[in-house]
Amino acid sequence: MSEAQDAPFRLVHEDTTLQGFVFAPAGEGPHPAVLMFPGATGPAETFRRTARELADLGYLVIGADMYGVDADISTPQAAGVHFEALLHAPDRLRSRVVAWFEAACARDDIDATRVAAIGYCFGGKCVLELARSGADVRCVTSFHGLLKTHAPAQAGTVRAKIAIWTGGRDPYAPLEDLDEVQREFDSAGVDYQSTLFAQAQHSFTDPDHDGVAEGIAYDRLSHRVSWAGTLAFLDECLR
Repeated sequence: MSEAQDAPFRLVHEDTTLQGFVFAPAGEGPHPAVLMFPGATGPAETFRRTARELADLGYLVIGADMYGVDADISTPQAAGVHFEALLHAPDRLRSRVVAWFEAACARDDIDATRVAAIGYCFGGKCVLELARSGADVRCVTSFHGLLKTHAPAQAGTVRAKIAIWTGGRDPYAPLEDLDEVQREFDSAGVDYQSTLFAQAQHSFTDPDHDGVAEGIAYDRLSHRVSWAGTLAFLDECLR
């Protein structure tokens, strides 16, 4: 069984102290690792349960914090302030994601050659920005992620294999955004796959946010299919 480390995992990016968490698998490392980025409102119970599941499968899992240890995320409105601030500072967002990746790779209990990243909603954007940065991450998976970018991938720079799972009725990642990111990745020669669940809405993997706003709904079938595919993807990329 996995066990959460008591000490939080912290790093400082620019002027902000970030505090994530770690779920470590049993046995001696170094372990393959999965860096997880939550949605705009921060990690909820499903996010942490998923981290524990991955640790039970033998991955060292780091839950990343993009806002800072003192950030108020007690309500969606409060978290939205920090979310919007990063969206309006896209270079900072990308460098912060890279900082998390570099901090993970520097740990003695992680095999730095076997690191993946997965993200949900805003976190999906984060992992795509990590791939676009050219970081030496093995693979990234975006679940109902925001797909637009300020700096598209350039030919030959993306090292990661990429999986995108998206919903056809997602107002935050409309079909034109999917078309655009596919053109971007095709032009840059990226090794990617994209799966469209035609009737799924935003946050289709997340029962914690089911129905919190228009266009947001949990979809059990889309969740199960995308998760099964992700486990296979991680196994192929990290084992």
